[in-house]
Amino acid sequence: MKKFQFIILVICAVIVHACVTTQAVRLGRGPIRPPVPWDQVIIYRTADQVPGKYEEIALLTASGDSMWTKEEEMYKEMRKKAGKLGANAIILDAMSEPSASTKVISYVLLGVGGERRGKALAIYVFPEKE
Repeated sequence: MKKFQFIILVICAVIVHACVTTQAVRLGRGPIRPPVPWDQVIIYRTADQVPGKYEEIALLTASGDSMWTKEEEMYKEMRKKAGKLGANAIILDAMSEPSASTKVISYVLLGVGGERRGKALAIYVFPEKE
C-alpha cells in the first residue's frame, strides 16, 4: 500500500511540475485594455525591434520544470498572460536553465529536472498613424 501511495505522489508531482506557471505584475496606471488573443501577441527580442511607441503593461515571469517543458511552451504561456492583460506584444528579457548537475540532482532526489525560468515585459504597441 505504501508503494502505491508513493507512486501516486510521484505522478502528481510530475503533473504539477509539467505545467508552466506565469505571474504578472501590472505596471503604471495606464488604461485597462480589452484582452488580445494569445496568437496575436507578438514577441520581440529587444525594445529596439518594437516598430513604434508603446506602453508598458506588466512584468511577466514564467517557470516550469525543465524536464517536462520546452521554451516554446514558456513563450506561449507568457503570450497568453500578456494577451489577458490587454498587451499586444512582449519584449523578452531572459530565459534561464538549471545547470546539468542541478537537473540530475533534482531528478534523482525529487523526480523533477530543475526549474526553467523566463522573464518578459508585456507591452501595448500603439497603432501607426496613417
